[in-house]
Amino acid sequence: MNNSTPAAPPREVGRKAAGVPSFRQEERVLDPKKAQNIAILLRALNVTREEVSDALLDGNAECLGSELLETLVKMAPTKEEELKLRDYSGDLSKLGSAERFLKAVLDIPFAFKRVDAMLYRANFETEINYLRNSFETLEAACEDLRGSRLFLKLLEAVLRTGNRMNVGTNRGEAKAFKLDTLLKLADVKGTDGKTTLLHFVVQEIIRSEDAKSEKESAMISSSKDDRKHGLKVVSGLSSELGNVKKAATMDFDVLHGYVNKLETGLEKIKSVLQLEKKCTQGQRFFMSMQDFLKEAEREIERVRGEERRALGRVKDITEYFHGDTAKEEAHPLRIFMVVRDFLSTLDQVCREVGRMQQDRTVIGGSARSFRISATSSLPVLSLYGQRRENNSDDDSSSS
Repeated sequence: MNNSTPAAPPREVGRKAAGVPSFRQEERVLDPKKAQNIAILLRALNVTREEVSDALLDGNAECLGSELLETLVKMAPTKEEELKLRDYSGDLSKLGSAERFLKAVLDIPFAFKRVDAMLYRANFETEINYLRNSFETLEAACEDLRGSRLFLKLLEAVLRTGNRMNVGTNRGEAKAFKLDTLLKLADVKGTDGKTTLLHFVVQEIIRSEDAKSEKESAMISSSKDDRKHGLKVVSGLSSELGNVKKAATMDFDVLHGYVNKLETGLEKIKSVLQLEKKCTQGQRFFMSMQDFLKEAEREIERVRGEERRALGRVKDITEYFHGDTAKEEAHPLRIFMVVRDFLSTLDQVCREVGRMQQDRTVIGGSARSFRISATSSLPVLSLYGQRRENNSDDDSSSS
């Protein structure tokens, strides 16, 4: 006896299961891949057609934000797609979410020209602040470099040491030297083959700073902290010239290009304002953009002035240390790069000197113990040595 359960009758092909809705075939205007990407972006942004439309009519860039506006720029349809969407007169519910969104946006006159203008406006304050901070940093770097007592003292120590090394030669009475020479100090070795000229100069300044500290405190202390006072002072130069290191990462041509780009971007605002006469709705947008245009023009003019002032300060500091700015016109910020690279080497040498102090290793010898090649001469290229030659009383102990 067969107890198996009888097989169920085959389901009719094509018959719809009860309660299962039929799949609605969407009508496509856009390329399927593009429509899918736009639909994904819309879900991620979580914004409605009404919110976007209202913001475009009001010119409210703050409401949408730069991220959303940048996304809208990417959604812009081609001319052909725009015509198809405008001409579509069928059931809107049959369109995909991307097509419905774009069709609603395109109902606003010059919608994507508005988007371009609003994106410029949304980013304007951030870009202006970036430029302003950059030019302020350049000015601060110039002031810090010129006003750093320790940096100028270090230059004088290098100059004195170089003159001692070159005594008896036509390079033995230099008044100043090109800052590039600082980068060569670590390459000049002493007779021991290990100690560099920069180690020697750093030790000279450490002794000078220690003596100055002892004189100011009116007592001589042999404590560990006091012995490290001079080293701490020299090690602090890198932090003291922090703005110089920031300035070294900048490119003035790039900054100038940003200012030009910002000024050129105003044409987007002016261009869209020219369309006002052709527009019968969204007048709030034009009023808002007119107010923004006036303020933006004033801001750009102020930034132009800050750019000119910063470049002037950079030229002044370059002339102060190099004597000839013509050679540096192609790379006006090069002076900061030279100092930054030197500070990096100085930090390393200070760490090594610190270890020597812990090991009680003495950096001995004199300037004559170092050999400098003819290519490392100290030409007279600036006046900073002469300007400060009468202000070196506190350095006498290191002479």
